[in-house]
Amino acid sequence: MSATVFIELKFWLLLVLSVIAPVTIYGVLLAKRAVSWRTVLVLGLTLVVIAGVDLYLLQALAEAAKTTPSLADDAVFLSEMTVALYLFPALFAGVGINVISHVLVRRLNDAERKFERDHPDA
Repeated sequence: MSATVFIELKFWLLLVLSVIAPVTIYGVLLAKRAVSWRTVLVLGLTLVVIAGVDLYLLQALAEAAKTTPSLADDAVFLSEMTVALYLFPALFAGVGINVISHVLVRRLNDAERKFERDHPDA
């Protein structure tokens, strides 16, 4: 048992997944002038997966914080501040779902237009 959850791998993984990975994904999506729909779809799905992993890590860290003698991790993972930490996964999941929805709607619109061109009498 460690003295605090802040030195555990789960905490650092949470930090990387909550800050570095999403900022990198947003940067790629915004910096590119041309991005294929497959790339956008994969990045959207990645954001949703990151949100799920973040939720798991937050739960695991909250459980671990209960068993440590440190009051600092209790203040972060076992208090009202935890609600603020859950906003990150909610944001990532919301943006990821929006990106996935955008790709799907565009693909469906393209398919409808192609069908109308191929079947003008329908």
